[in-house]
Amino acid sequence: MIPSIVVVGSLNMDQVVHAPRHPGIGETILGSDFRTYFGGKGANQAVAASRCGASVMMVGRVGSDAFGDAILANLKNEGIELTYLQRDEQSPTGVALIVVADQGNNTIVVAPGANACVTPQDVQAAQPAFEQASLLVMQLEIPLPAVDAALAVAHKFRLKVALNAAPARQLPIDFYNRIDYLILNRNELSLLSGETEIEAGIRQLKKWGARTVLVTLGEGGVQVHEAASEIHLPAYAVKVVDTVGAGDAFVGAFAAAIAQGATTREAAKWGNAAGALAVTRPGAQNSLPYGEEIELLRGVESP
Repeated sequence: MIPSIVVVGSLNMDQVVHAPRHPGIGETILGSDFRTYFGGKGANQAVAASRCGASVMMVGRVGSDAFGDAILANLKNEGIELTYLQRDEQSPTGVALIVVADQGNNTIVVAPGANACVTPQDVQAAQPAFEQASLLVMQLEIPLPAVDAALAVAHKFRLKVALNAAPARQLPIDFYNRIDYLILNRNELSLLSGETEIEAGIRQLKKWGARTVLVTLGEGGVQVHEAASEIHLPAYAVKVVDTVGAGDAFVGAFAAAIAQGATTREAAKWGNAAGALAVTRPGAQNSLPYGEEIELLRGVESP
């Protein structure tokens, strides 16, 4: 398979418990339903892009354990190329501990495991995939040296780069002018920019060199800021069941559209619809929609 998208990122097994609300510090509460789902922002976004018709190559690490076995089998079933996915002999597969409250909001604690061991050498070994692709997609659940190496390889082969700045952390200033599409939510925008207001935060990121900034706002939709234009796409009116995976659905669908030649605005519309569909279902990868579903939703209601 010749990939149109290379995803360099994390792979986790999500352990999700539903509770009436989130516990306070030192408090124990009783939950209800418990389930295990495939997750990790990198894997989620790879699956989301694949379900939207993109050919996807995944670069990252899982442990040599049962969770790793299950993740590999699932990704193969999703049609994702795994030639450059490493099995780590020393570290376990990453896990995420997720509490979903009755309102659908969630809190997440991630134990990175093998994700924390992704190296620049792993990225260098995957150069043949970069050479054939058109877009690199990354997040921040792997070490920054690996992210930096992927940016360098993408530049070498003239790939466009989409970075989902999650979980948020301070980035070297020279990262920004190497990113074509910076995708983040309101909290991540504030942490990266140091600004509390959305417009001020976007101005700061652009000052540092960010080309296109997309801010996902949950019920508020998404703002898209390019060099010479900005638009706001309102959210779809849907019943929220579980917000886990909504951001990844947006990124994956957006990336698939970009890789297939869509404009930024059209790709953002795809991402917006994908995120809306994802919140109507439980789980991370379980909730990710297929391209046909996105088309159907957009045909019914176009924000």
